[in-house]
Amino acid sequence: MAGLIKREDIDEVRQRTDIKEVVDGYVTLKGAGLGTFKGLCPFHDERSPSFTVRPQVGRYHCFGCGEDGDVIAFVQKQDHSSFQEAVEKLAARIGYELRYEDGGTGPNREEVGRRQRLLDAHKIADEFFRAQLLTPGATVARTFLHERGFDRAAAEHFGCGYAPQGWDALLKHLRGRGFTDAELKLTGMFSEGNRGIYDRFRGRLIWPIKDIAGDTIGFGARKLYEDDQGPKYLNTPETTLYKKSQVLYGIDLAKRSIAKDRQLVVVEGYTDVMACHLAGITTAVATCGTAFGTEHIKIARRLLSDDGTGGEVVFTFDGDAAGQKAALRAFEEDQRFTAQTYVAVEPTGADPCDLRLSRGNEAVHALIQSRRPLFEFAIRTTLKQFNLDTVEGRVQGLKASVPVVAAIRDASTRTGYCQALTGWLGMPDPNEVLRLVTAEVKNAAKRGDQGRGTAPGPQPAGAPGQVTPNRPGAYPAAGPAGGPGVAVGPSSGAVPSFHRPDPRDPVASMERQALEVALQQPSLLAGGVWDRFAAARFATPAFQAVHDAMRATGAGLTVDPVRWVENVMHEVPEPLRPLVSQLAVVPLPAHTEEAVQKYCRDILSRLFELQITRVKADKMGQLQRLDAAADPDTYQRLNRELLMLEMERRALRADA
Repeated sequence: MAGLIKREDIDEVRQRTDIKEVVDGYVTLKGAGLGTFKGLCPFHDERSPSFTVRPQVGRYHCFGCGEDGDVIAFVQKQDHSSFQEAVEKLAARIGYELRYEDGGTGPNREEVGRRQRLLDAHKIADEFFRAQLLTPGATVARTFLHERGFDRAAAEHFGCGYAPQGWDALLKHLRGRGFTDAELKLTGMFSEGNRGIYDRFRGRLIWPIKDIAGDTIGFGARKLYEDDQGPKYLNTPETTLYKKSQVLYGIDLAKRSIAKDRQLVVVEGYTDVMACHLAGITTAVATCGTAFGTEHIKIARRLLSDDGTGGEVVFTFDGDAAGQKAALRAFEEDQRFTAQTYVAVEPTGADPCDLRLSRGNEAVHALIQSRRPLFEFAIRTTLKQFNLDTVEGRVQGLKASVPVVAAIRDASTRTGYCQALTGWLGMPDPNEVLRLVTAEVKNAAKRGDQGRGTAPGPQPAGAPGQVTPNRPGAYPAAGPAGGPGVAVGPSSGAVPSFHRPDPRDPVASMERQALEVALQQPSLLAGGVWDRFAAARFATPAFQAVHDAMRATGAGLTVDPVRWVENVMHEVPEPLRPLVSQLAVVPLPAHTEEAVQKYCRDILSRLFELQITRVKADKMGQLQRLDAAADPDTYQRLNRELLMLEMERRALRADA
């Protein structure tokens, strides 16, 4: 049974993992100063890189869109995984064995190792097939792609490959890479006969099927030769990696666009996915030999943030009877998630690949734009079975359509379609359909039918779980930085507001620089420096709140930059977490380690000198208000303290 991962193990994984190495798997990073790297943000479209990674403190921050976090948050957002899944993936990556609370257990280490071997075999096979597509023997495969409008760049983008004719080309290749027959049997890439195992895919065009993280877990193969007695399309069979009910072809390429555009387009084949993406519909995916079902909906929910706030799923089907039947199956599944669901049907029966080939990219866009609500499609498809020009046909159409409308869970939507059905049937009494549908809903409830009843409608603006705009000039609110096993800190009703300081204010600028140094080079706060830093006071409220969080965290963690920043993030008020993220990753203006150390010491000296100046001004005011004759002891004490402060100020300048 899985339990919460122990907090200390989460910290250990975060600390041991090089965030740059992880991010490099998704983003091309280039040096941007000592210890800082920049690249194009993976969370929004941009032309100039503003996505900054600071490995020393284990964080990233985009100065364009504001996305920020540690390595765990990055994996969560990129792979659309849970906090626990991200930690377990990173732990497996560095070979760290996690411990769980309450006697819970995580993934079996032996199983994790076995899974990794299967993934490695698929990765090598993927590379093998892709290389084979460029050989003379793959002419027929390249011709197939060319005739469908796909050039070499398209083939490379989608990882198309070729399985050579023969019985053991891939088998020999993987054996040569150290895989045993026992391991290869588990991959699904081989069949077994009297003489042992042999290649499952032979003389076929290959598409790699990947999971949402981009790991190859199976293959789809298209017949190319007339003497091939197998099916037109042959997929990997069910394995521990590949479960067709949980797989969507193209999800690795489409996930970013799906999350950004809040749209998922479901097509029927590999070439349809390719055609859609090349036409600019980069939210397209396809099921692999099965209908769009419950497990696929889970993926859709994760990507669309399926919370009733506007995501949409568009199914494309042929206009024939089989396509309409598939659409009606989708109607049944639609009740399980709240995204708006549509159907796009091409009347001529052409699929997206054919449309692009015959009429260009615009035709593919037009198909998606012609989408109709799935409920409307289901009702109108039912009505098409009857001659609505006759009284008898309209009565039959009404009887057949009422159960379809009654199957709509959302009460408001159901009422709306009652009115629409009244118009489509040309009925004089607008309440007749509503009465029949209401009766059918009640009868279905008595029968205990699945899929009936009312689903919660969209939440009103400002309801729990929805984001309200931040006030101009205030720091934006951030989501919790923690996860399972991580305490975020108590919540106290009203959220404080912190206005952005004027960047032209020299004091605010110096205070910001001091916090950047303290977050990025905490080792400089060791010893007596910490006492001085902790005693400092900041004129800017937002910066004072960050400083308070540092003091609450304490000097004990300053030797560990990753844990230091993480703990400050947890202590700071939630609206200021993006500010801390910025301060922790902004490049320091120095290009060598010596220059960085000098810059940091100079900034801290300036901070401490400013504090001395403030204290001196306060004591000078006390001295001027004091009657020296009436209180000579206090007068002498203040003069001594002023002298000590001046000596301390001069010593700071000398050190600088």
